[in-house]
Amino acid sequence: MLKNKTALWTFSAALAGFLFGFDTVVISGANQPIKALWNLSPLFHGTFIMSMALWGTVVGALTAGIPTERYGRKPMLLIIGLLYLISALGSAFAPDPYSFSFFRFLGGLGVGASSVTVPAYISEIASAKHRGRLVGRYQFNIVLGIFIAYLSNYLLDGFGGGNDWRWMLGVEAIPALLYCALVFALPESPRWLALKKKDVTSALRVLESVYSKELAKVELEAMVVVPQTKDKLSLFSRVFSKPLTLAFILAFFNQWSGINFILYYAPEILEISGLAGKDSLLSSISIGGINLIFTLIGMNLIDKVGRKTLLLFGSLGYIVSLSGVAWAFKTGANPMVLLVFLCSFIASHAIGQGAVIWVFIAEIFPTKVRALGQSFGSSVHWVFAAIITLITPYFLDSTDGVLKDTPWVIFAFFAGMMVLQLLWVLVKVPETKGVPLEKIQKQLLNTKK
Repeated sequence: MLKNKTALWTFSAALAGFLFGFDTVVISGANQPIKALWNLSPLFHGTFIMSMALWGTVVGALTAGIPTERYGRKPMLLIIGLLYLISALGSAFAPDPYSFSFFRFLGGLGVGASSVTVPAYISEIASAKHRGRLVGRYQFNIVLGIFIAYLSNYLLDGFGGGNDWRWMLGVEAIPALLYCALVFALPESPRWLALKKKDVTSALRVLESVYSKELAKVELEAMVVVPQTKDKLSLFSRVFSKPLTLAFILAFFNQWSGINFILYYAPEILEISGLAGKDSLLSSISIGGINLIFTLIGMNLIDKVGRKTLLLFGSLGYIVSLSGVAWAFKTGANPMVLLVFLCSFIASHAIGQGAVIWVFIAEIFPTKVRALGQSFGSSVHWVFAAIITLITPYFLDSTDGVLKDTPWVIFAFFAGMMVLQLLWVLVKVPETKGVPLEKIQKQLLNTKK
């Protein structure tokens, strides 16, 4: 039986997702003021101000797997909190664009490491029956952070005169401090203790906090006796080809849906459609609210209808909504029509890819390489997110943008990519709902019983 301690542990770890979402999107409110303050070119603004955090995220995702595997999940969770805290304070007090970019990079390191360590940690302390919902709390906290960032930006707009953007960025230090305090009470992952540290006694003690003593022993035995890959086997060995391919393509399509493009530049996209600056910030809150509501729906469905079903439903929603956005820009439709299609897109993402990606990637790799596999999938996700954010000013800039008069083209492109995702999900994606991690390992790695 799942005990209350597990709920508390997953809540504490998933708070890193709140910081992830807040840190990722809070820059949308500071975007235009910073550009005007330091008189930045589209090239500098895209390369350093807007995408520097994402390049930090790439580095964090690439490197976090090794220390997470070697030293454990808990120490990395604490490091993640400290990175968020330093980034928030440093960005708020940055005197120039170069120091600002450095502190945003540190925040990006936290985001990248978070996307590796937290889903792996939660998946390893959760039961198969509740795993999707519990890992889904991480995604819920991401979208909650996004919503609060949009709301915070709106409320703080004009609060500090010309320095309101500093308040927008600095307020993140409060939840970062809370998260660091909560991490100290977390146990280490029982699967990491049993399989990496070979500390079966400590692993059993943690499991007994989740299950009855009898079930805890059964769970421990399942972890220990399942056929394991060789310790020195590389993540990129042929035996892991199936989970690697699944993680890569899922992460690839996640970003080529245009989700970060829209979340990062929502106020600017809405301004292009004809909304005034303050109205665009307010409308961004509706995007964050829709994201939050449909993520809750996705969390409640993921362990009932399954991961594949949600991906299929989300893909169909992507195609319809992105086509609608392209049509609205093409025909010059009322800005509120565009906002409806954007909110539909966000809803499709929240109930589909958004609810599934971190759960699925955390499930498909065996324990001995789970953090490394999570690192791989997260890295692919963030590399493409950084590329998209880097090139966006070339598309949206009012004077130099390539698509300044035809922004519909990029949304039509995203819709086409989602047609490809729909076909891939139909043909290649397995269902992992309710399947123990060790059984998923046997299925995907073709290990003998």
